[in-house]
Amino acid sequence: MQVDPQATRAVLNRLRRAQGQLAGVIAMIEAGRDCEDVVTQLAAVSRALDRAGFKIVASRMPYCLTTAEDGSPTMDSRELEQLFLTLA
Repeated sequence: MQVDPQATRAVLNRLRRAQGQLAGVIAMIEAGRDCEDVVTQLAAVSRALDRAGFKIVASRMPYCLTTAEDGSPTMDSRELEQLFLTLA
């Protein structure tokens, strides 16, 4: 599968940012920080993960729809829609 290096870099950056945010959430809980602050940061982690997932699906969409070995689509539109909905 051809993977766009720029898209891969963007996904990895988002995931590393989410990893750092999650470590921050854990530290906040361990320090007994206010519930509102913890939940706000947890929501940021969730958004970062969602964006990484959408970027993965979007950057590989042309491949998923067109490049099976026999030339047929590897996914149909219904399967691709379901993949997007798993992130919703």
